[in-house]
Amino acid sequence: MDDDLQTLDRESLVAEVERLRAGIRAHRDTSGHDLCWHHPDLWDLLPEKTELAIAVPPWPKFMRGCIQYRQSLDRQAPGAPVHDKEFNG
Repeated sequence: MDDDLQTLDRESLVAEVERLRAGIRAHRDTSGHDLCWHHPDLWDLLPEKTELAIAVPPWPKFMRGCIQYRQSLDRQAPGAPVHDKEFNG
């Protein structure tokens, strides 16, 4: 799957690492309501392109997952500042 890396010269490999790091940083630096969103831009960093085939849980199960995710943030980042703004999508 990653055979393309074998054909890249050092300069191209460094450029690829920088591109991937920029994508990872953009995802890492997401905050506020953006934490909850689907992130196809991150997946688009991969060389193989696939049709998006996601399965979406029914609303009650989806919302329970959102609540668990938010609770995990309380445990993993208890000192994080509060982003007390309504979502305006």
